[in-house]
Amino acid sequence: NHSEADMKKLALSSGCLTCHSIEPGAKGPDGGNPIGPAWQDVAEQYAGKPGAQDFLTRIVLEGSNPYSSHWKGKVSGLSMPPNAVAITEGNARLLVSWILSLKK
Repeated sequence: NHSEADMKKLALSSGCLTCHSIEPGAKGPDGGNPIGPAWQDVAEQYAGKPGAQDFLTRIVLEGSNPYSSHWKGKVSGLSMPPNAVAITEGNARLLVSWILSLKK
């Protein structure tokens, strides 16, 4: 099992925290909306949804569709870029699992 410190270190070294924060309320670089959703918000959005871990792991690795984002208006980023060069599938799955376990 991986500690919270391990997960934060992985997130930092993989570049995730450039666009995401763990807790809601962070501002983007321009002082407006953050670039990506806070992970506690992600955990809430996907709580109890079957297949959430597989779905979000794919989004991390392959990127997301800017036309079907349910974060529109809440974040300044249009879509998530593919991150397969920055993180392995195994590590992405680990991080997503941890993110889904976060509580506000």
